[in-house]
Amino acid sequence: MTESHLTSLSPVAPDLEFPSDFLWGTATASYQIEGAAREGGRTPSIWDTFSHTPGKVQAGDTGDVACDHYHRWAEDLDLVKELGIGAYRFSTSWSRVQPTGRGPALQSGLDFYRRLTDGLLERGITPVVTLYHWDLPQELEDAGGWPERETAERFAEYATIMAEALGDRVSMWTTLNEPWCSSFLGYGSGVHAPGRTEPLAVLRAAHHLNLAHGLGTQALRAALPAGAKVSITLNPAAVRPLTGSPEDADAARRIDALQNRIFTGPLLHGGYPEDLKADTAEITDWSFVLPGDEEIINQPLDSLGINYYNPAIVSHAPAGGSAKDDGHGDSAHSPWVGSGHVAFHQATEERTEMNWSIDPTGLTELLLRFHREAPGLPLYVTENGAAFADTVDEDGQVRDPRRVSYLHGHLGAVRDAIGQGAPVRGYFVWSLLDNFEWAYGYSKRFGVVHVDFETLRRTPKSSALWYADLIRRNRPM
Repeated sequence: MTESHLTSLSPVAPDLEFPSDFLWGTATASYQIEGAAREGGRTPSIWDTFSHTPGKVQAGDTGDVACDHYHRWAEDLDLVKELGIGAYRFSTSWSRVQPTGRGPALQSGLDFYRRLTDGLLERGITPVVTLYHWDLPQELEDAGGWPERETAERFAEYATIMAEALGDRVSMWTTLNEPWCSSFLGYGSGVHAPGRTEPLAVLRAAHHLNLAHGLGTQALRAALPAGAKVSITLNPAAVRPLTGSPEDADAARRIDALQNRIFTGPLLHGGYPEDLKADTAEITDWSFVLPGDEEIINQPLDSLGINYYNPAIVSHAPAGGSAKDDGHGDSAHSPWVGSGHVAFHQATEERTEMNWSIDPTGLTELLLRFHREAPGLPLYVTENGAAFADTVDEDGQVRDPRRVSYLHGHLGAVRDAIGQGAPVRGYFVWSLLDNFEWAYGYSKRFGVVHVDFETLRRTPKSSALWYADLIRRNRPM
């Protein structure tokens, strides 16, 4: 890509200036891009099972091939390097490394991630490893999945395996990606794998995911060299009441507890919020939280990852009148256990192909919230991006001006937060590639690089070139 190509295809952003040590990255997830579902001894994860279940994924799509990143990783890393991106956040497939979720690791799986990591380092790109991005080994789900305590214990063993395999190469580690989705969408609404709709299982899963983070962090720190950094990535919501009424304020409080404080309470403050327990008292007495659990979860963090796409505008709704359009898929079952009478509303008229409102102010709001809640804790925007209906033009180019506008607005929001004192250290655009978008299959395109899912040809979109130009302009001379 020549500079003339960059500037001719994408607008420049001279007004977006960032600190010289700001980490510019992009992100992917194993099941969404790797493919090679049955190679090297890999066994099914819950997403293999879910995607092969008729009616669960749009058009019957699966991640069997996805972007074939397992075989094309070198080509993909070359793209990252050509774009000037400094960090690559990827997740490791537990099923590829430890097929049953127990016992010894498969060397073939470890070797793949060693090759991938070495390829990044050879290209001068910082590897950022996420241990869990929703693809639980199916055998662990068959034993009860995240609602069971043993799954958290198995996760700590898996964390040790990965730390011992990559600890000499990787200095930035993330335990879990978006545990809210794993618990509330996987076990509540059922729109994500494993597709269960059990309110009690939601809360048990959330706790055991928190516990997995705590045990996993302990395991990582025991196995990693001094100086390695450990974090978790959450998808907190900027929750706003629709009106100033007390009823809408209570609706916002409830959703804030269920999406945000169920995780930040024990992670940052050492305990679950009392109002959360009261809201869910008809479902559980929380006796699955054993003595010492909250202390284990409350491990010191080296940073916190924040994924942001849109805010949540909520109001009280009459019994039976809950809005189903909460941005998390179509289901007869609400993920909002104990608060099914809350309605959701669009923040703005402008929306992405996911029907998510476009509102960058929510990102600034969240970054400043965590700056206040955990002063001094470094923050990273570990996912931010948008799905649009991108097409390849007759000249072979993919022009996506709406995504460029989206990224410009949200990076402006990051800059605003930094200007107000938030210690934001980096930004990872979601996603590098168009990929398997969970229950939407291949119908939604989040990538800054277009993928033709028939030929698997990669084509950088104008948003990728815009991002590359922004990085170049902010790189120290």
